[in-house]
Amino acid sequence: MGKEKRFETVIEEGTSLTGSGKKYIIRDNETGVNYLYVQNGYSGGLTPLLDADGKPYVTK
Repeated sequence: MGKEKRFETVIEEGTSLTGSGKKYIIRDNETGVNYLYVQNGYSGGLTPLLDADGKPYVTK
């Protein structure tokens, strides 16, 4: 019986070869919260996506 992955890459954009870096939308399959991860060179950052009310953007 296979175990489901907790985190899933939903969207991937860009390339590390350009100056714009790579961008990912990652979903936590347990909570449904979506995150934006941006990688540029040797640095990167992760933040939750928020809806218009400032609450975490959740999908199932």
